[in-house]
Amino acid sequence: MHQTLEDARLRKLASFHILDTPPEREFDALTALAQRLLDCPIALVSLVDQDRQWFKSAQGMGQVRETPRNQAFCAHTIHEDDLLLIEDACADPRFADNPLVQGKPHIRFYAGVPLRPHHDGYSDTLPALGSFCIIDTKPRHLSPRDLATLRDLAAVAESLLRAHATAEDAKYLAELAEERAEILDGQHRLLRQAEKLASIGSWRLSLDDGVLQWSDQVYVIHGLPIGSTPGLEEALGFYTAEEGRLIRKRLQKAMRTGEGFDFESDMIAADGRLRRVRSIGEIEFRHERPAAIIGVFQDVTDRHLREEELRHSASTDSLSGLPNRASFEQRFAETPAASKSQREPVALLLMDLDGFKAVNDSFGHAAGDEILKAIAQRMRAGSMANAFPARLGGDEFALLVTRPRDCADLGNYVQQVLDQLQVSITLDGETRAVSATVGAALADGPDATQMELMRRADLALYQAKRHLRGSGRIFGLDTPILRASADAIQA
Repeated sequence: MHQTLEDARLRKLASFHILDTPPEREFDALTALAQRLLDCPIALVSLVDQDRQWFKSAQGMGQVRETPRNQAFCAHTIHEDDLLLIEDACADPRFADNPLVQGKPHIRFYAGVPLRPHHDGYSDTLPALGSFCIIDTKPRHLSPRDLATLRDLAAVAESLLRAHATAEDAKYLAELAEERAEILDGQHRLLRQAEKLASIGSWRLSLDDGVLQWSDQVYVIHGLPIGSTPGLEEALGFYTAEEGRLIRKRLQKAMRTGEGFDFESDMIAADGRLRRVRSIGEIEFRHERPAAIIGVFQDVTDRHLREEELRHSASTDSLSGLPNRASFEQRFAETPAASKSQREPVALLLMDLDGFKAVNDSFGHAAGDEILKAIAQRMRAGSMANAFPARLGGDEFALLVTRPRDCADLGNYVQQVLDQLQVSITLDGETRAVSATVGAALADGPDATQMELMRRADLALYQAKRHLRGSGRIFGLDTPILRASADAIQA
């Protein structure tokens, strides 16, 4: 139990952060005052450490700043409730043989008041941290007035110890705050750098007053100078009316349900550039009530463009620039389903080029490539501008027609396609003409599935080829469709 108290006392002493600190004017003034008022050669503020007594202030001890604890009179004082008074140390069996009595400083008289300054977290009933004491080299007696003076001076010493501890605590807290501020500032710098590298910023929308806050990178994404944040309506003005309406609905839903959101949209920045941005938000709760919507805002334009390029590459024929077979099959798979629900007509045209092999054989594949590009260009224009064209491979093409008036007069439409798809190429005085043979089928009811429509168009193409290359045929009709003009159009 005694050791437990001593351990607690030593921890309390350490908490004052005063051991081995430089002399302080206030403590030295106090011991000098005790020296004068009580007419003694030595006055000390002594603190009892584990193996020594250390003097925070010492008058009359020369350069001595500490002595061994086992020789210290103050080591006894710390266990006293009031004060320890020794009028003649040579007559006291506890101290008669003490080296400080037998040798320097030749102590004969000692009076010490235990110092128990309060410190949060420690009991005031622990043994004292040290003592405020006076020492003389001759026996003496203190009057009640002298004893009262010594107690008053000790009380001031306790106050100085508390003040020192408070100042040290404040200094520690200030240093800790500065250190944490530096850490926080460093984290903010790293965050700003990370935001810049990732082109991502943070935002907060207060639900109480509608105040919108942006981090620096959000301003950059909007092409605005860093400064006053625009209001919500002004911020929504960077989007199309439809996009702004959808964003407003998402914000309202988040406020109503507490659910977060994550979406991408297009916006026009202040510098006029189109940007693709990603917005992620969630509700910030305070006292279990929604207080704000917080989130991040990222410029994903480059990523979006790369994805679009990949999608385009995956769905586009590299030579002609038309949608490829995979893209056509996807679109074809979607179109009949849409036509059933909306009761809209659908027609499929399959086309093979006539004379294309002769161009490759006579003029080479480079010339053949030019023919394919010319055919593709014509499939994007004229009567075919409202249809979905595709190159299925080689010299095979397809056209998905959904415009009602084209489907209603499919025969005339096929004839226009035949007329447009006539090209020729001349090299070294020799000319080769290329045209197209077309097979068409019209979806005419629930039985016209995608597979059936493809079968019908393919059968119509086969019949057209057997009858006359460069002609057209509609499934179910025996009458062939011929070009309005047989003259080739220059590629």
